[in-house]
Amino acid sequence: MARAPPGYRTGSERGQPLAAGSGGFAILSLPIRLLEASARQGGLLLALGIFAGLFIPPLASALRDVVTPTVALLMTLVLLRVDPAQVLSYLRRPALVAALLAWLLLACPLLAWAVARATGLDGPLGAALVIMATGCAATSSPAFARLVGLDGEIALVASLLSTLLVPFTAPPLALGLLGIDLSLSVTGLMARLALVVGLPLLLSLVIRRLAGPARLHRWGRSVDGAVVLLVVFYGFGVMDGVLARLLAEPGFVLGGIALAFAGSFALNALTALVLWPAGKRVALSAGLLSGNRNMALYLAVLPASTDARILLFFALCQFPLFLSPFLLKSFYRRIN
Repeated sequence: MARAPPGYRTGSERGQPLAAGSGGFAILSLPIRLLEASARQGGLLLALGIFAGLFIPPLASALRDVVTPTVALLMTLVLLRVDPAQVLSYLRRPALVAALLAWLLLACPLLAWAVARATGLDGPLGAALVIMATGCAATSSPAFARLVGLDGEIALVASLLSTLLVPFTAPPLALGLLGIDLSLSVTGLMARLALVVGLPLLLSLVIRRLAGPARLHRWGRSVDGAVVLLVVFYGFGVMDGVLARLLAEPGFVLGGIALAFAGSFALNALTALVLWPAGKRVALSAGLLSGNRNMALYLAVLPASTDARILLFFALCQFPLFLSPFLLKSFYRRIN
């Protein structure tokens, strides 16, 4: 039987990678495959991550001090995945954006206060619930929106603008409704924003320019997977000390977790219903970010004199934040 000339590939071999060097290609593709798998299983990984941070205290303690750099890197990757044209299109709809921000930062705290009063929920948990509702949208909101198939662009706009406005809305609401001085430092908050928003914005613009749209599109799922892993690392860090409090005060901690879920899902559902006339996709995305507020910001800037049980509740709010993509993804898939 005639043998094919050297270097010639038969019909059955065409399209198959050459044996030489194929191991190297496989090794190089392994991290990409792992990142893409992380993107596909993002909700499950987030759920596992928050419990790993809870039940492995040394891991949570070791990653506590890298929370802020992790958020900065997370925002960089999120900015690589959003559509700048779509972001600008929302900024050209100021009435929609203003209505969303007014609902998030003004109406939601007033409603939470009214519910707390009507149900007799007073003390630290009642106050913490109202303060939670005054918070800006979580920095991770655009990533979570993309993870469950919603609108990452409107989530980004609301997250950034609500963070800029919260020093001017939350303190007077907390003081007027609860008599609590939040003492949010505008200077300190702006410095934090420069780190977790300004620097990532510059980095993302440079990366976009160097990589080009075609390459970024090709790397899209890998970037999504990296976002998931960064949020998992963030979850490890924010769970530092929670297990000790759970063992010391199980009733308060479990009650706080239940209230955090109730508050998160109630804000999510009510916001989606109120904004439904703006479109289903916008309404669902707004609901997701309304239910997931940036409690890490309050934990970072509130003074040490703040009631420890209020601060603990803010940490417990991470449970619905991290579990909502896992719990709600199939629902969003059906309704969207």
